[in-house]
Amino acid sequence: MAATRDAIQPSGTTLEAIELAGVARRYQVGDTRVTALEEVNLRVETGEFTVILGPSGSGKTTLLNMIGALDTPTEGRVVVGGHDITRMARKQLFRFRREHVGFIFQTFNLFPALTALENVQFGVDVAGRRGERDRALDALERVGLAERLEHFPHELSGGEQQRVAIARAVATGSPVLLADEPTGELDFRTGVQILELLHEQSHDSGRCVLLVTHNREISRVAHRVIELSSGRVVADGPPPGGGPADFSELHW
Repeated sequence: MAATRDAIQPSGTTLEAIELAGVARRYQVGDTRVTALEEVNLRVETGEFTVILGPSGSGKTTLLNMIGALDTPTEGRVVVGGHDITRMARKQLFRFRREHVGFIFQTFNLFPALTALENVQFGVDVAGRRGERDRALDALERVGLAERLEHFPHELSGGEQQRVAIARAVATGSPVLLADEPTGELDFRTGVQILELLHEQSHDSGRCVLLVTHNREISRVAHRVIELSSGRVVADGPPPGGGPADFSELHW
């Protein structure tokens, strides 16, 4: 899966940047007030491959959900490509997600009655690219599943299911690609291939790619690393060494 291969091009909509201003997210759990995010201020440019790094419970997934319009802040503002999604109604949020955001969830969210190819094709159709079967085929080939197109999720391993979910998000061509622990179920070699593919989506296609992980080693290949702790941004800048490492240098 070489990074020099032509990338799957994004849809016709181009987003300028992602901005979070004073974002906080708090939950009420019984008598306890839980703060998932606190005073987050960020701007992420188009074409950046950004890693959001932190331990479990640090607010990484909550931050991703804010950017992807799956959750709304208790305080502050989230603006994506000039669209203030904190002010959108439910129908507007649904349309925004469909047209602008590709998700890779930890739980895969595959349809059990659809084959691998049909799962990816469904994502392509929902994103408004109905009938573009070649996009689904190409994405599955890129994640190493060209021989598993007609298999149903229950016939695939956990790692294969994760790769179907990744292919689906990539094939949509959405300008923003959000990945929540996308290498969690993968062996090292396949994990590195997936990281190369996601990096390609930002570098060659100009998509804005944000990847959540607790694995500090993965952050070495990012353009930018945003580190969270207890819901706050505690570091924001280039990876160790001042720039992205080569994928051949990774190990875990």
